[in-house]
Amino acid sequence: MRIKKGDLVQVIAGRGSSAADVTKRQGRVLLVLPKENKVIVEGINKIKKHMKPNKDNPQGGIVEYEAPIHASNVQIVDPVTKKPVRIGYKFVENKKGKLVKVRYTVGRNASGTILDNIN
Repeated sequence: MRIKKGDLVQVIAGRGSSAADVTKRQGRVLLVLPKENKVIVEGINKIKKHMKPNKDNPQGGIVEYEAPIHASNVQIVDPVTKKPVRIGYKFVENKKGKLVKVRYTVGRNASGTILDNIN
């Protein structure tokens, strides 16, 4: 899976993609679920669940939280152009001279920025 925790992504399809303001469709990835091929994005796809009172939540009531979105419905946002782009992989030498596999932005709106830390 090309998306990692902490990436800034934009919803391009499905729930949350119809917001007129682009910033309302963008958020940081809180959790990646690779077995289900889904991600949980901060502030996107919020749902409300009615909870009965129990020992963990003695008050009960309505709880709002983010639901998972399929990974194909989000794209990583380029840090320079602030537009959704595709991701490619390449090998780059780090400070110790070792080859490291890193993610970088590719496509029409991409700046070619390396997304991973090269240490």
